[in-house]
Amino acid sequence: MTHIKHGLYMHTPPSKIHINKSDKNVELMFDNISYTLSFEFLRVYSPSAEVRGHGKGQEVLQLNKGAVIITNATMQGNYAIKFIFDDGHDSGVYSWDYLYELATQKDTLWQNYLDKVEMHKNQQSAVKWVP
Repeated sequence: MTHIKHGLYMHTPPSKIHINKSDKNVELMFDNISYTLSFEFLRVYSPSAEVRGHGKGQEVLQLNKGAVIITNATMQGNYAIKFIFDDGHDSGVYSWDYLYELATQKDTLWQNYLDKVEMHKNQQSAVKWVP
């Protein structure tokens, strides 16, 4: 259920959060709908400044995160959860609103990420000839 507070949408906490280390995913339930997000997806879409930067255009593309594991998670008050990853990343605080957005937009966001990775690979493999 979504609530409006001071003009902002504030999603209630998921009714289920299950970290499945063997399958490397997190199962969430929002509004009686189940969602599964991979550890890699959560890592590359971390809301931290390290990943998102401090403004538009300052995002840092996260590469080679397919093997990352969530080692721990801690609740952040009543509004968020913080995932601790085995690559040392521990600064992303995932609000319920942000997790809901990730869950409901997963396919589009994942394709956007894959497109950025492909563009990065193409830029890295481009041969630059300097006379």
